[in-house]
Amino acid sequence: MSARPDAGPPQEAPAGPGDTAAPAPTDGLARRILALAVPAFGALIAEPLFLLADTAIVGHLGTAPLAGVGLGTTVLHTVTGLLVFLAYATTPAVARLTGAGRHAEALDRGRDGVWLGLLLGTLLAVLGWLVAPGLVATLGAGPHVQEHAVAYLRWSMPGLPALLAVLAATGILRGLQDTVTPLVVAGLGFGVNIGLNVALVYGAGMGVAGSALGTSLVQWAMLAAYLLVLRPRFGVAGTSAAPTFHGMRATAQVGSWLLLRTASLRAAILVTVLAATGLGEVTLASHQLVFTLFSTLAFALDALAIAAQALIGHELGRDDRPAVRALTRVMVRWSLGFGLVTGALLAVLAGVLPPLFTPDPAVQAGAAAGLLVLAAGQPLAGYVFVLDGVLIGADDARYLALAGVVNLAVYAPALWLLTQVAVGRGSDVGAQVALLWIGFAGVYMGMRALTLGLRARTDAWMRGES
Repeated sequence: MSARPDAGPPQEAPAGPGDTAAPAPTDGLARRILALAVPAFGALIAEPLFLLADTAIVGHLGTAPLAGVGLGTTVLHTVTGLLVFLAYATTPAVARLTGAGRHAEALDRGRDGVWLGLLLGTLLAVLGWLVAPGLVATLGAGPHVQEHAVAYLRWSMPGLPALLAVLAATGILRGLQDTVTPLVVAGLGFGVNIGLNVALVYGAGMGVAGSALGTSLVQWAMLAAYLLVLRPRFGVAGTSAAPTFHGMRATAQVGSWLLLRTASLRAAILVTVLAATGLGEVTLASHQLVFTLFSTLAFALDALAIAAQALIGHELGRDDRPAVRALTRVMVRWSLGFGLVTGALLAVLAGVLPPLFTPDPAVQAGAAAGLLVLAAGQPLAGYVFVLDGVLIGADDARYLALAGVVNLAVYAPALWLLTQVAVGRGSDVGAQVALLWIGFAGVYMGMRALTLGLRARTDAWMRGES
């Protein structure tokens, strides 16, 4: 599709994400971004709150049940984390089609994403119920812990189809520029989840299984709420309830590339954890503390990335490249500013935060060193998160996947070299953790910034809806 007449002279070079010379072609960019990002942030923290509620409720049952829930949630979150493409593929597809004025097709595509989530969730739920004992056994816990882990994992399976369908339904609403509804549904779901889990765990005496079953029931209730909200929109657009193979295949094709992208991210995290494990228990504990704070700050950056997915997809659907460039510039500036502010705060609090999490002086020292490196890398992280969202919104999944493989291929040997240097530092935990985070926050995030930045400065990803 050719550019719109107001896109400027064809011979003019496009502005890169850091170029501030061109005036913004649209008004109210900040308002549009905040209107999506702020509610998205609230919805994003709902999932950790579900886990926190489960942990608090089950924790009073004893150490073995709590350890079992920890193992079960590790497996469950790995699966759902890889399948987050159901939201990331649906959001830009709906946004682009809506921007192109093809509202009926947008909702058809969203409906097919929901059906794909239900089908994948059903297959995985049956498989998960069957393989849960063997899978948990490979994690190496004792028999008593395994018993609780299997119970939690199996009773989480009935909710898996709804959980995956909710991801797609969330993607529909994000693509329609609505992040408030997911916030409301997630907030209500969190409140109901606490009460239901307490009733099943203690009132019904189901223990760990009750916690998982309560969450499964809430997932279905959340899906029902989403469908009630979407039903009037489907009705106006004439969207039928029956899925189409073409739509599910389209989502699956984009999703396969996004799955590879996510797998490369998780592989980078895993090899870093393995490197920390090889350096000893204290180094591993220190690394985990730093990573927890990194993940917490990532929620705010993810919210901005979600706004980027929806807004960029919509403007590309309209084939409004000046608006795409303007939105990208604003969000990059915001992400860099957020990184500078949080980086400064982390640097100031590097010696204060670790004692809040652990009484061990060695872990405190190691975590403080890692937090200083993380602080220095926050602007880079902000840049990466936002451009990742921009390219997801542009449906540039294939590039993101291949770039992810390249990033990992560079990072893995670099991390190995840094680990060898860390081994040579003996018992200096601070130096070891700092070296690990120079690898992750410096080398790995630096590679992601390089590959994303180079792509963003081209026109190759700015394709209108055909």
